[in-house]
Amino acid sequence: MDLKAVLQRFDGRSRLLVHALHSGAAGASNAQTIFNKQRRSDPDFTLIPFLETLCQQEACVSEDALVVKPLVCLFSEGFKRNLLCFLHLIHPGLPKDRVLHLLECLTQDDMENQWACALIKQLQRDIEGTRKGTILTSNCTGKLKSLCERFRNADAEGRWAACFEELEAEGKETNVPSQKKRKSDNMDPDGDAQEDHQSKRVKMDFWPCDEEERLTEEEEPKMRTSQLEQSDASVSQARSDVLGSLKNLPDHMKAAVPVIKELLDTESAVRNLCFIILLSFHLYNFYIFLFPSQWDESSVSALKVLHECDPNEVEVLCSMLGLSESSEQSLPQFCSCLLELSPDLSHSTACAVITHLLLAKILALTEPASRCLVTAVMSLCTRYPRPTCQALIEPVLQKGQTGSAQAELLCRLVVDCLEPHHRLLVFRTILGVSWDEGVLSVIHALLDSKLELSEEDFSLFTNQLCSQSPHFSKSMKFAKMLLSVLTKYQSHVNPACHHTLSSCLSFNETFLKKSLQAALKRISL
Repeated sequence: MDLKAVLQRFDGRSRLLVHALHSGAAGASNAQTIFNKQRRSDPDFTLIPFLETLCQQEACVSEDALVVKPLVCLFSEGFKRNLLCFLHLIHPGLPKDRVLHLLECLTQDDMENQWACALIKQLQRDIEGTRKGTILTSNCTGKLKSLCERFRNADAEGRWAACFEELEAEGKETNVPSQKKRKSDNMDPDGDAQEDHQSKRVKMDFWPCDEEERLTEEEEPKMRTSQLEQSDASVSQARSDVLGSLKNLPDHMKAAVPVIKELLDTESAVRNLCFIILLSFHLYNFYIFLFPSQWDESSVSALKVLHECDPNEVEVLCSMLGLSESSEQSLPQFCSCLLELSPDLSHSTACAVITHLLLAKILALTEPASRCLVTAVMSLCTRYPRPTCQALIEPVLQKGQTGSAQAELLCRLVVDCLEPHHRLLVFRTILGVSWDEGVLSVIHALLDSKLELSEEDFSLFTNQLCSQSPHFSKSMKFAKMLLSVLTKYQSHVNPACHHTLSSCLSFNETFLKKSLQAALKRISL
């Protein structure tokens, strides 16, 4: 296909999108960036001409015959995949009938890429609001059914059920003790009368009902003491389990542990500090001259074991490396080696490493984060944005410990590291957590980034604003956030949201109240 000839079918703005969607793996992200800039420069800009052009019929030669196909079918598989990912990001703001028509055009082509087929089906389900059917291909469905049959039939070749026979036997042997442990775990030595009542109900579930066998009041303190002893024993057992799991690791993974620990050694603090200082002055080559690369190459090579670990092995390695106790001075160099890995870490592995390496340090912040910590967090967030959202940003918000130090760091991640669709993930997380002044700062940073909110998202947000407004009646941060909503998101305000926002302003007691009311009146419905 001659791209130059095809581009003549599109208008000037649409050509930019076509070029962006041809730009490799980052095509969808590049196209969204261009689309957002076009919307900012012209609020009335629409993608309808772009979608209509893609659906136009075009004559082409297929198997020595002249046929007519939609123009979108003549593009490469990479373009189609990027186009579908792009539509997944922005489809809430597009006419549903136009997007569905484009998807119908794509299905007319024999698409060999099963990932693209799944994207088409998933996008159709999202637009139509239905979850009927499956996005699996018939080939994949057949393989899954065959696999289920092998699990179900213990006599089949491979004997899947034999893998679980020992576990079932152990489960039967430990059935009664596990019940007793659950009974004691529900007892709280410092609990109130209601918790005591609940614990007695649990006792009746697992102990005989005969009067002479029930626990007396004199026996309960002894049982509670026993429960504390069992808790200490369980901690010791957990440590033993980790050590035992290390023994079961393959030899090459065990050999990598001391090499990786060297990256986190406090003796390397001077070296890591030099790395930070020289990197800030763009003198990385001078750092290589001072510190030969052999140490770095061996460290990167050792970190490659993370590609071979299953989730349990990753947890064991992170625990044995003591990532959560590592010094902040060692983080930049360690993260630099992580970023040298190719291919990238899997989603689950990246989540585990980020959790162990950074979460505890950020939750413990009582003052602005150090340069070392900021460098490490931002570098990992840029490379692994979704794992960072899931393993770092969401837990910090959900734990309700968003102080000024945490909020400052999260705002930097939102502004400098996250793409619009990742910011939307953070925004939706915030809608489900309790708010404080720190969370308000993060919301304000998100709103300033011009989020592409759907009607449902904005409605949920205004409802949350109304429920939180009595608690922040004198908060200037809350008032400024409201002002940002009323000035930058006017097009999202429908009659229902207008009424909700009016109720929200009635609680405001700051000097910005008149400005807020004036901004609300300027919104035409």
